[in-house]
Amino acid sequence: MNLHEQLGALEMGVDQLIQAVVATQAENHPESSASNAAPQASAEPVAHATHAQADGQADVQPDTQADTAAADSAVAESAVVEPEAAQPQERQEQQEPAAPSQEAPAEHLQPTLEINRPAQNEITMTIGGQTVALRPDQVGKLIEELSNARASMTPEPPPGIPPGWRFVSTKNPVMAVQKQSNGDRLLVMRHTGHGWVPFTFSPDMVIQLYMMLTQSK
Repeated sequence: MNLHEQLGALEMGVDQLIQAVVATQAENHPESSASNAAPQASAEPVAHATHAQADGQADVQPDTQADTAAADSAVAESAVVEPEAAQPQERQEQQEPAAPSQEAPAEHLQPTLEINRPAQNEITMTIGGQTVALRPDQVGKLIEELSNARASMTPEPPPGIPPGWRFVSTKNPVMAVQKQSNGDRLLVMRHTGHGWVPFTFSPDMVIQLYMMLTQSK
């Protein structure tokens, strides 16, 4: 192939290349125009929808205000009713502490007294969980105080000897006699448990005591 033929073939190739480029651009332009038109088309329904929504809101606003007013009135009624409903509960809560508790009777129970003898010359007394140990002289003082207090209490000891009575007798006790100004006799006898026990006898009772001690059956 000579030079002229090569130039001709080259020009033909350039023409074909230009045509191909133009055809490609022509194919791309319709798509771009269609794509540009699509947003506009889609934007229009959005605008219509926006206007329609705005219109709908304008139409709904009066109903919403009415509902809001009704809700406010309902809240106001509930605010008025709730305290009335809460009053019985508050009264019940106030009355509950006034009710007696189950532990109250236990608090009013009297403490128990327990007497033990751990040793011959010692006695322990337990009252309300507190234990006290007493020596013989302290026991005698306690007996004396209790005897003086019991003499002024009622009811008095039974007039007769109670059945099953336990006692400790003192044989041949030490005695002391004193004559009173009115003729009575004061007889004091020493008991090993009770200590010195005083008795007052009128003249008639002295005679009866003498007869009881001297008579024989």
